[in-house]
Amino acid sequence: MSDRAAELRANLEQVQERIEKACQAAGRPRDEVTLVAITKTFPISDVRALADLGVTDVGENREQELKEKAPDCPELHWHFVGQLQSKKSRSVVRHASVVHSVDRPSLVAALSKAAVAEDKTVRCLIQVSLAAYGPDEAATGASRGGVEPADVPGLAAAVAAADGLELGGVMAVAPLGADPEEAFAGLREVASRLRSDHPGADWISAGMTGDLEAAIKHGATHVRLGRALLGTRTPLG
Repeated sequence: MSDRAAELRANLEQVQERIEKACQAAGRPRDEVTLVAITKTFPISDVRALADLGVTDVGENREQELKEKAPDCPELHWHFVGQLQSKKSRSVVRHASVVHSVDRPSLVAALSKAAVAEDKTVRCLIQVSLAAYGPDEAATGASRGGVEPADVPGLAAAVAAADGLELGGVMAVAPLGADPEEAFAGLREVASRLRSDHPGADWISAGMTGDLEAAIKHGATHVRLGRALLGTRTPLG
């Protein structure tokens, strides 16, 4: 085993232990939480190494990286987790089975058109803004994106009615400087209301390296981890 593979295995073991302990603390079965490895800026060799270690779900937040990496590991479940331009929907739909960042009706339309053209069904998560739980975004310039909680029902209905799309649930990122406990508790309420109208939309994609425990406590079904698994990223040029 190479030094890098050994490093990834050690990191994965630590991450799995954190998830296990968080599930125990929340009184939840471990199999309720899926690890999505976020591999942006890291090479396909790291993706293959994680796959060899049993990781089945991988996420990218840039369309360019997704289309370069996904064909090399088609056996994996590929997730798109970044902000998405409508014009890149066809490329993302071609390679990913889940889009976590649906945040506007025009994107719903573009994804639907792409899914029909690719003859596949894409699971879509509504990205919810949790800005109300953090510092003023206008002052910090640190918007994490997403729709306001009040706008989730309308956008969810659009996804549910769109050809080629399946409403999966919600996704969110805790605002910088926010208490993740409060933010994810708020997300859980949004998710609960959504399920009352769409019982099958039971995914909550929340939690990253710094706050996965809080996310799992408040019902996250998918945690998106990059740094804890792969280390510090090298910025793309």
